[in-house]
Amino acid sequence: MSEAAESGQALVKGHVTFVGGGPGDPNLLTLAAVQALSEASVVLLDDESLLPLLDHPMVNLPRDCTVSSFAGPEQSPAPLGARVQVIREAVAEGDTVVRLITGDPFLDGGVAAEAAECANAGVGLEIIPGISTLTAIPEYAGVPLGDSEVQLINATDPQLGDGSTWAATGTLLISTLVEHLSTVYAQALGSARRDDEPVLLVVRGASTSQASQVTTLGKMVRAARGMDPWAPIHVVVGSVVADQSRGSLDWFESKPLFGWRVLVPRTKEQASPLVDRLRTWGANADEVPTISVEPPRTPQQMDKAVRGLVEGRYEWVAFTSVNAVRAIREKFDEYGLDVRAFSGLRVAAVGSTTAAALRSWGIRPDLVPKHEQSAAGLAAEFPVFDELLDPINRVFLPRADIATDVLVSGLTDLGWEVEDVTAYRTVRAAPPPAQTREAIKTGQFDAVVFTSSSTVRNLVGIAGKPHKLTVIAAIGPQTAKTCQEHGLRVDVLAPEPSALELVDALAQFAHQRRLGMQERGEVVVRPSEKRRRRRAQPTSA
Repeated sequence: MSEAAESGQALVKGHVTFVGGGPGDPNLLTLAAVQALSEASVVLLDDESLLPLLDHPMVNLPRDCTVSSFAGPEQSPAPLGARVQVIREAVAEGDTVVRLITGDPFLDGGVAAEAAECANAGVGLEIIPGISTLTAIPEYAGVPLGDSEVQLINATDPQLGDGSTWAATGTLLISTLVEHLSTVYAQALGSARRDDEPVLLVVRGASTSQASQVTTLGKMVRAARGMDPWAPIHVVVGSVVADQSRGSLDWFESKPLFGWRVLVPRTKEQASPLVDRLRTWGANADEVPTISVEPPRTPQQMDKAVRGLVEGRYEWVAFTSVNAVRAIREKFDEYGLDVRAFSGLRVAAVGSTTAAALRSWGIRPDLVPKHEQSAAGLAAEFPVFDELLDPINRVFLPRADIATDVLVSGLTDLGWEVEDVTAYRTVRAAPPPAQTREAIKTGQFDAVVFTSSSTVRNLVGIAGKPHKLTVIAAIGPQTAKTCQEHGLRVDVLAPEPSALELVDALAQFAHQRRLGMQERGEVVVRPSEKRRRRRAQPTSA
C-alpha cells in the first residue's frame, strides 16, 4: 500500500501516463502511445530530441496541449525531485500528463523511481511500454540476435559496477553514453572479454542520422574519438557482429536516400506526406516555407459564397488545395457552422492530400481524380452537367488568388456555371534563417524537391539558387522548365505530377547513382560530401 493510501490522502484530480517513445523512429510509436498523446493536456519530454516524434502524421495533440522538456540541447536531465514536482503541480490542476520517454519507460528510461514517487504522492499512474532501444537499434544496424545468448545492459550511469555480472560469452548489448566507453571497456575486460572481440558502435540509432562502425573491444574508445561525449551510443559485443549475414541484413543504412539532407520548399501542412515518404527512404527533410497564406483583401465575396453554400445555391464544391479546405473551415468556425451544412452537396478534391484534409474535417469527397491529380485532371474526370439529373448547375470553387483558369474553363466547357472565389492569398514568405540560406548556396543540401513553379521562383527569391552539386527534383515539365529558366539543372522528373511519385523518383535516382559509383570503384558519398571532398583536395601548382 502506498504512503498516500496509508495516510488517507485523497487522490489528486489529474493523472500521469509514462509513455515509451521507442528508439527514435517516429513510425515505431505504439497505438497506445498515439492514443495517450491525443488526450494529453501536458506533454513532458526527457529532452528535446523527442520533439520529432510529435510531428508524426498519426500524432494529433489537442490544440491547448502544452509541450515542454526537462532538458534542452547539451543540458543534463533535471533531477528526480524537480521532475516529480512538475508532474504533481500539473496533475493538481487536473491536467492529463504524458511523460514521453525514449525507448521503454522502465527498461531504457530509468524512470521507475520517478513513477514510484508519483504513485506515493497519490498521482494516478499508467505505464505504456515502448520498443526498447536495446533490442531495436541492433536490428536497425542489421545485427541478427536470435541465435545467441544476449545480455542487456543499461549503462548510462557512470557508476557501472565492476563488471562481474557481465556475461563472459554470448552477446552484450550495452546502452551508454560516448563519454562512458572507457569505463565500459574496463568492465568488459573485467568480465573476461578479449581485446580482439568484435564490437559494433551505433550512434543516433533508428534515426536517419544513424552511423555504425565495426571495430574491436580494444579499439572502440579510439574509434569513438571526435564523437559528442554526451551522445547516446549502443555497443554490441560478440561474434554476432562478424556474422556473415549482417551485410545482407543492413537494411536501414542501405536505403537509397539514407542520410541525405533534402530541402522541401513548402509549408509544413502541405509537406507532411512528402516528408513522411522522404523519411521512409532514409532522408532528413528540412522544410522551408516559400509562401505565406493570408486572407483575401476583401472578404465579402467569401462571406456571400458561404451563405450561398448553406442556402443550397450550389450542386458542387470543388477544393483544389489543403489551404482552400482550411479557409472554408475557418469561415465555418467564424459563423458557428459545422459539416452538416454540406448535406446534399457533392464535394470534389483535386488530389489525395486535399481529400485527406476533407476527411479529417468529417467530409468524404465524392470525386477525387484517379489518374492525374491536378486541376486539369479534376476537370477531365468531372461529370458533364445534365439538366435532367442535376437540379442546380453551379459549382463553388474556393481557391488561391494566383490559381490558373484551367479548372474554371474545363468545368465551363462541361456546362457548369463556376463561381470562382478567392479564398486566400499567397504571398512570398520571409527569408529563412541565414544558416539555411548559406546551406542552400554552399551545397550542404544533397537535394531539393520542387513541387510547383512558384516554389522555384520563391525559393530563389528568398534564399538564392541551390548549389550546382545539389540534386534538383521537379514534379512535372512546367516546374522543370521554371528550374531551367532560373539556371538550375534538373536531375529528376516525376513520372506523374504527384509529390509521392516525386520522392520515389528521387530515391530511384539515388539508387542508380550509388550503383554507378560502386561499378566505377568509387567511394559512395552523398552529393554534399562530394562538395567537401573536392574542397579538401590540394590545388595543383
